[in-house]
Amino acid sequence: MSEIKLSTEGLRYIALFEELTKATVKDCIIDDGRIIYVIKAGDMGAAIGRNGDHINRVKKAVDKHIDLVEYSDEPVAFIKNAFSPVTVRTVNIVDRNNKRLAYVEVSNKDKGLAIGRNGKNIEKVKLVAKRHHDIDDVILQ
Repeated sequence: MSEIKLSTEGLRYIALFEELTKATVKDCIIDDGRIIYVIKAGDMGAAIGRNGDHINRVKKAVDKHIDLVEYSDEPVAFIKNAFSPVTVRTVNIVDRNNKRLAYVEVSNKDKGLAIGRNGKNIEKVKLVAKRHHDIDDVILQ
């Protein structure tokens, strides 16, 4: 895993999130009108809260779209978590030409959701996979 550097703004967003949800945040990425939080494994329930109460409180406080990814030390599980709620069939991580690539298979009906509007969802997965597991590219199949 590469070293993660957080901005002062990112640290403030983490403090706010942890205060409102009592979940532990491992990383915070501020990206084009949204905030991507990487949540400690097992804390996703606390992050979301009953009926989404906690996450909705955070959304109201920051007035931005919030994406949550549950952390895993295992790259395959981490990528599956990053694609949630899309069901991922398989993830194959290969080293080719000095690059680490993740080939991800989803059903045809889930491809649109996996990519997201203007590619936002696949870009989120690529961003967190690179930051946490040094995966250079994520390719949908």
